[in-house]
Amino acid sequence: MKFSNIGVIGAGGWGTTLATLLHRKNINVTLFTHETNIIKNIKEKGENLDYLPGFKIPQDLKITNDSSELKDSDLIVNAIPTQYIRSSIKNFEIPIEGKFIVNGSKGIEIGTLKRISEIFYETSNIDSNKYAVLTGPSHAEEVSKQHPTTVVVASENPLLSKEIQDLFNTNFFRVYTSDDLVGCELGGALKNVVAIAAGVIEGLELGDNTKAALITRGLAEISRLGIALGAKPLTFSGLSGLGDLFVTCNSQLSRNRKVGELLGKGMTLTQIRAEMKMVAEGTFTTESAYHLSKLHHVEMPITTQMYKILFENVHPIVAIEELMSRETKKEWWW
Repeated sequence: MKFSNIGVIGAGGWGTTLATLLHRKNINVTLFTHETNIIKNIKEKGENLDYLPGFKIPQDLKITNDSSELKDSDLIVNAIPTQYIRSSIKNFEIPIEGKFIVNGSKGIEIGTLKRISEIFYETSNIDSNKYAVLTGPSHAEEVSKQHPTTVVVASENPLLSKEIQDLFNTNFFRVYTSDDLVGCELGGALKNVVAIAAGVIEGLELGDNTKAALITRGLAEISRLGIALGAKPLTFSGLSGLGDLFVTCNSQLSRNRKVGELLGKGMTLTQIRAEMKMVAEGTFTTESAYHLSKLHHVEMPITTQMYKILFENVHPIVAIEELMSRETKKEWWW
């Protein structure tokens, strides 16, 4: 399988970055967005001023708000935020069915508790043979600067994962392969919950000991849920697990960590969402992960407390006190 005509849907920071990366490899790529102001800025000013300001975009990159221009694409790269995938495909009549999909978004759909691969299967009948996820520690701003970055592409189809690896791999964007689709999807989603908690720690100025405890125990509960849902344990030590968790918890570029910082400083989720233009997926994922943990009887104390902070207005200090006063356990107990 060789892909010669690529469609990228969603012109946020990540979609713009991936489309630009492919374009600069002389690959025929079309970037789709319904936001006409983004198209205008890219065509007239060579920048995505809303989502990726300060980075020059080739003015010959093809960008459109006409989804019919994607009909001849043999591969679709999704960069639409998780909670809007289902409605976007329907409302903008994006031609997905029968095509290969590479997903670049991270999250779990609220309400349905579906992973993104499951959303594409339900909306467009995309089975696992035609689906891959591209994930890992990869801030769009740093990839746009061509800073050395490593990611992983996971698919149940080894031929597809190899083809996607070759398609995206460059001398600054190194792509590894995995066959653990479930683990890579969950690792990329669930780390955002812990990243919000890391931001709370920053907002409260609690220091490095606290953050180290959070990252370590956060990874433990991500692994517990992942294994319960069929993921391979080793995946969570890799790029989509520890790698993505580290960068999202520590980087000032992380929108999820920023949400946590504002929570730690006393703002409510409603106030924060009113201030932020870009979507912080972790707020939605916290809700989904909390309900998944209950459904599958997996103990996730950090996720539970983040849910209480975000949706039940529990004060962060009270949440931390509840975590620290839990019954003592062995470090490895599952």
